[in-house]
Amino acid sequence: MNFDFSDIEKAFFSRVDEELTAYAKAHDMESGDLAMIRGHLAGALSVLAPLGYLKIGLYADNVPVCGSLALMAAMEHVAGISASIFLSVEMSARLFGRILNAGAPSEDTQEIMQGLAAGEVVGAVALSESSMNVENEPLATTASRQGGVIDLHGSKSHVVNGPLADWFAVVGRIDGQTGVFLVEKEAPGLTLTDRIDTMGYNGVAICGLELNHCKLSPSRIIGPFETSQFLDMLKMWENQILIAAALGMMKGSFESARDYAKTHRSGGKPIIAYQEVGFKLAEMLTLYQTSQLYAYRAAWMADDDTKASGVLTLCAKVFCTEAAETIAGKALQILSGAGYRSGGPAEQAYRCVKYSQIAGVSTEIARVKIGDAALGKM
Repeated sequence: MNFDFSDIEKAFFSRVDEELTAYAKAHDMESGDLAMIRGHLAGALSVLAPLGYLKIGLYADNVPVCGSLALMAAMEHVAGISASIFLSVEMSARLFGRILNAGAPSEDTQEIMQGLAAGEVVGAVALSESSMNVENEPLATTASRQGGVIDLHGSKSHVVNGPLADWFAVVGRIDGQTGVFLVEKEAPGLTLTDRIDTMGYNGVAICGLELNHCKLSPSRIIGPFETSQFLDMLKMWENQILIAAALGMMKGSFESARDYAKTHRSGGKPIIAYQEVGFKLAEMLTLYQTSQLYAYRAAWMADDDTKASGVLTLCAKVFCTEAAETIAGKALQILSGAGYRSGGPAEQAYRCVKYSQIAGVSTEIARVKIGDAALGKM
């Protein structure tokens, strides 16, 4: 395996870095009320859309880079600039967009896809119900066919972008299988709950939603699909996003601790001169570099061997998200009082990383699945 990127890919990563960093410096994208968050997301999308970033993984032609490996690297760059903007952008363009691509093309999906690629449409995926995963509980959201319409009923929790979304991809059951139902933000029967206050990702708008016999056209169904296969694919896409989020947190935490250690003085010398600080930085860098290789290998395998990539993605999810918490904690120790203040990269990472561990396939359930694969049960 060779994870060397081409000059074209490197130039693309640099452009994303430069242009989104310039936008981020002028805005506090890790906090705010709904109006501010809506403005920050719209601004970030307006930066990323002309670069072609929003098309990666969704379109085969006219994209700046292609393949899951290049996508993982590009996502890592965005995640390292703003955790909140990254999660909002990816849950819309990548997760919502990939779901649209999973079904047969229609006028509805093609129009929405064009809006996503242009940064003019925000999507949200409504999957989890009573908890943040659907591993151990069947989907309770159901739809029935009534004449020429679909009647959708149920509730969802922890919908990223929920308060801001133009369209919702609601995952539920129909005809004994799993389907995805495209629901417009002002559809009759759709009610959004209040925004959820969270420990981290304060610059992300998250809410639940209620579907009270929401009536849809049959053209608004994607699928239906065989349940386990589709949900496994959907969760792998989400886990790829969460892995990239963890890489971005590691990068920000390590760099802030390293730079502080070089400049802050204690006892008449920079604290980097103290062996214990050097050891912490060495361990942090080792974990970050290892996580990066793990994430890149899982992404590379996603285009080469989809069956093996599912388990490898779970391995990367466990390692990377837990390594991110360790690195953020060590960074806070090096930063001391400066790290304990609200607003720094390490402090934000320490609060955000728990989401990466419990969303998608949680690290506990991932370990069970990895063990089953090791025993040949998957």
